Amino acid sequence: MTNEFGLIVLIAVFIAAFGLLTPGFLSPFNLFTLGRTAAINVMIGLSMMVVIVTGGLNLAVGAIGVSAAMACGWLIQDAGLPWPLGILGGLALGAALGFVNGWTVVRSGLHSFIITLASMSIFFGLMIFLTRGESYRELPAVFSGFGRLKFLGNTLSPLLLVAVVVALLLVMLYRFTVTGREMLAAGAKPEAAALSGIRVDRVFIACHALSGLLAGIAALMLVARNGAALPSMAGQLGQDWLLPAFLGPVLGGTLLSGGRVSVVGTFLGAFLVTLLTSGLLLLQVGEFWVQAFLGLLLLLAVLMDMARRSVLARRRMV
Repeated sequence: MTNEFGLIVLIAVFIAAFGLLTPGFLSPFNLFTLGRTAAINVMIGLSMMVVIVTGGLNLAVGAIGVSAAMACGWLIQDAGLPWPLGILGGLALGAALGFVNGWTVVRSGLHSFIITLASMSIFFGLMIFLTRGESYRELPAVFSGFGRLKFLGNTLSPLLLVAVVVALLLVMLYRFTVTGREMLAAGAKPEAAALSGIRVDRVFIACHALSGLLAGIAALMLVARNGAALPSMAGQLGQDWLLPAFLGPVLGGTLLSGGRVSVVGTFLGAFLVTLLTSGLLLLQVGEFWVQAFLGLLLLLAVLMDMARRSVLARRRMV
C-alpha cells in the first residue's frame, strides 16, 4: 500500500467519523471553510517540501510569507499600484528573501536550520519596523471577493483550486524537467551530483527561492481569506506556520534526509491535518489539546520517516 493511498483511506475514515459525530461537519459552509483552510496549509507544506528535498529546512516560511503579504498591501494601499502589480511585487519579495536564505546557506556552509532560524527573526523584525506593525485593510474588493467565491453548491473555494494547480505544476517540475531531476539528485547525494556536472549550489539556492515564492502565495491566499494583510497573520515571527509546514511533507512521504519528494502526499498530508483540526474543534476539544495532538502527530511522522529511510537503505544493500 502506497503512502498516498494510506492517506486517502485515513481522510475518508475521518470524514465519515466526524460526519457522524458532528451534525454540521458535512454542511456546505463547513466544507467550504475546510477547503479554504486546507488550501493555505497545502501551500505552506509545499513551501517547506521544496527545501526538504535538499535535506534542508526553511523555518522562515511564515516570516517570508507575512513579509510578502505586507509588501503587497503596502504597494497597493500606500504606493497606489494596481493590484496585479502589488501581487507580483509581494511574490517577488518572497522569492528574493528565499534567495537570500539559499545564498547564505551555500556561502556560509552552515545548515539551513541555523540560517533560517536567524532569518525568521530578521525578516519579521524588519517587516514590523518598516510597516510599523500596521495592517493593510483598504485593499481592492477583488481580494476578499476571490476569497469568498464558492463553487459546486457553495462547498468549493477557488483557493483550493489554486493549491491544486500549484501542486500539479510541482509534479511536472519534478517528473518532467531537468531542473526538477537535478533538485532530487542534489538532495539525495550532493557529492555525486556535483561530480556529474550539476551545479549543486545553484540548485540549493533555487530551491530556497522557490520556497519563498510558495510562502508568498500562501500568504496572499490568507489575505484573500481575511480581506486584509495583517502582521499577525502567521503568529509571532511566523511560528504558527511551522507545524503545518512540517506535517504535510513528512506525513506525505517526503524524506527529511532529502532526495525524495511526494507532492501528492504533501497535499494529502496537509489536507488530513486540516481535517483533523477542524473535526476536533467542532467536537469542542480544547485548542491546547488539538495543538498537543498535532505535536504528537509530527513526532509520529518523524518516526515514520526514520523507518522509511531504514527500509530504503536496506533495499539499496540488497
